[in-house]
Amino acid sequence: MKALLLLLVLAADPLVGASDVDPYRVLGVSRRASQAEIKKAYKQLAREWHPDKNKDPKAEDMFIKISKSYEILSNEERRANYDQYGQMEENQRPHQPHQGFHSFHSSFHFDESFFHFSRSGRDFADSKYMLHFAQFNSEVLPDSYQRPYLIKITSEWCFTCIHMEPVWKETVQELEALGVGIGVVDIGYERRLANQLGAHRTPSILGLINGKVTFFHYAVVREHLRQFVESLLPQRQVEKVMDSSYRQFLDRWPEENKPSVLMFDRRAETPLLFKLAAFAYKDYVRFGYVDQGLTETTEVQRRFSVNTLAPTMLLFKENAEKPADVIQARAMKRPIVDEFISNNRFLQVPRLVNQKLFDELCPVKQFHRRRKYCVLLITSEDDAFTSGNSAFRSFAASNTKEVLRFAYVYQHQQKPLCDTLLQDRNTILPQFSALAAGKVVYKEVMGGWNGSEEDQRLLQEELELLQKEPAFLSLEVTLPELNNELAAMFLIRWMNTAYDYVSQLYLDVLYSNWREMMPILSLIFSALFILCGTVIIQAFSEPGEEKPSKPKPKEPPPTSAGPDGAESSSSRPPKKNFVEVTELTDITYISNLVRLKPGHINVVLVLSNAAKQALLKKFAKEVFSFSGTQTLHYSFLNVDKHQRWMDSLLELSPEAILAEQPGEEDDDEGGADDYRRDYTGHVLALNGHKKYFCLFKPVFTGEEAESSRSSDEDGGARSRSRSRSRSSSRSRSTTIQIHHKLDRLSLWMERLMEGTLPRHYVPSWPGLDKITPEG
Repeated sequence: MKALLLLLVLAADPLVGASDVDPYRVLGVSRRASQAEIKKAYKQLAREWHPDKNKDPKAEDMFIKISKSYEILSNEERRANYDQYGQMEENQRPHQPHQGFHSFHSSFHFDESFFHFSRSGRDFADSKYMLHFAQFNSEVLPDSYQRPYLIKITSEWCFTCIHMEPVWKETVQELEALGVGIGVVDIGYERRLANQLGAHRTPSILGLINGKVTFFHYAVVREHLRQFVESLLPQRQVEKVMDSSYRQFLDRWPEENKPSVLMFDRRAETPLLFKLAAFAYKDYVRFGYVDQGLTETTEVQRRFSVNTLAPTMLLFKENAEKPADVIQARAMKRPIVDEFISNNRFLQVPRLVNQKLFDELCPVKQFHRRRKYCVLLITSEDDAFTSGNSAFRSFAASNTKEVLRFAYVYQHQQKPLCDTLLQDRNTILPQFSALAAGKVVYKEVMGGWNGSEEDQRLLQEELELLQKEPAFLSLEVTLPELNNELAAMFLIRWMNTAYDYVSQLYLDVLYSNWREMMPILSLIFSALFILCGTVIIQAFSEPGEEKPSKPKPKEPPPTSAGPDGAESSSSRPPKKNFVEVTELTDITYISNLVRLKPGHINVVLVLSNAAKQALLKKFAKEVFSFSGTQTLHYSFLNVDKHQRWMDSLLELSPEAILAEQPGEEDDDEGGADDYRRDYTGHVLALNGHKKYFCLFKPVFTGEEAESSRSSDEDGGARSRSRSRSRSSSRSRSTTIQIHHKLDRLSLWMERLMEGTLPRHYVPSWPGLDKITPEG
């Protein structure tokens, strides 16, 4: 018993609530309030109680009451019904007995579908609008380029959908009569179609036009749905026409190649019926709207004697002074408008601008009796052909037989078609008439066309003969596809596509359609995360004064420093495939030494012109295993050019001089000016930031290289063996092989990496601007 009572309360609650709600009290207006006051109060309350903005648990119920109250009071008939009988529903009759009993049965019938798990509970009116995946892609999607669609997303268990059913039914009845397509998608049975539309919740309402889906985000009120459909249409589809612009509007038919329709009505805004008709026939007819209530339109109304008591439509073709057809009706219906425009969608003599227009004017018919013959004029838009073109239009106006169609083309615009019909003849006068049928057989009218009476008589005879004897058309050819003269440029199409994408992205962000936005947001945040991470890593991985780590020794590959015995005059040594060595000059001195990054060391080989090639090969082989260290740089210094720089560097560090030539001061007294030290084969490790250097001195080992030690360990013994005289040292460097001077360089490099070499500090680096003249 409790279960039955509970179901009764749940089922009867909407009806009881509906009859107890006072719409005036809900909107906070008096019973004498005007429509403007009711609409203002509704907008204010709708913004306040919208469930997306108000998180109150009662916001949804309150919003439904507000919407329902506005539906009653905005409709004068329903408002009068409520004021007289106190009833909210139109189907409730006054003084109907046992209303609660019938409400019980009606509601119980809905709950019966809940127990049977069947689809019988769906409103029968929605069944004819049900859409399926294949039907949508084959029929609805292509048709959306001719009319907009209003689609409802629902499901079998969508109890919230019950509240919007009355409004939906009224809206469907109104919009469908105007030509709007209606569709219903059951998300439970058509999940694939719902995913294609981007609908993931019920209830939802969306619009479809030109293959583009737009969601409805406002209160489900008939007026809002009507405005939503109107907003889907292009904004400037119908042009506003005044006394000052109607002549210009009607005279644009040669450029547009379309008839013109003027619609007259007393409404300030263009009626939705006219907008929908303009969208459906946008490829055939141009539309203009004249507001009869404005004083700026009195001249155009008087010019065409338009009756102001009913809506009127005037259709103009080539003659802008007189309409080709007129229609007037108090209750303008969509079928009447469609028939009126369909019968007049072509000019009297249209210009063939694309293949679609040609197929419609001259369709291919299987049976002879149904064929239509096209009289085609090949001409040009130059002024010399204007009179002939006008005469051709006049001739077409006097021949109104159904089987004859008249058209013309511009030769330079449709060159492939004209070349095929002319059979590649080079003719200066392209103006002549050709008779073509659906089978693409034709015959030229000899002599061309100038518009004279003789030409018109000859053409008339040819047409009469054609209708009696179809075999009169003796030539046959396969026509190429016509150029589309109305196609937009690629840049314009790309800009339109980009605008549609940006606008859709803006709407998704504005209305928080996060399900559709997640892939894009994920991509953006991933790119930002990678970018920020890279910047942070680079900022904190700047090497300080850390000592470079010792790399794994690698077996050096064969060197190819250059041809043996060849000298290079370039500032860079010959190309090598294992290590890069640059010359230290006055140009590279600042970047390679003075402004060297902290923690970076420049290893400089001192050489002369005579020993350049041999020392570079040996140097590259010795330091190759350390070339993978990013904190080490390699250079060479030409002592023949920069002898003074070496002298100045060693003079700034006295301990380096003692280690270089101990005990030489006494021997050099009185002869220092006449002597130049031999620095060939020396290697300097320069730390530009800390202003110190480490020194490697050559080791003359010859065949006993393995028994000698590095320069810093036995410098004293080796210096004593070489300090006999200055001249003997230079003589020995020429007799002993040059490359043996760097035999112990790899061991010295290992100690450099370990940080155990002596460091010689200098107050500042000497300048390299002085060049030692070669003697």
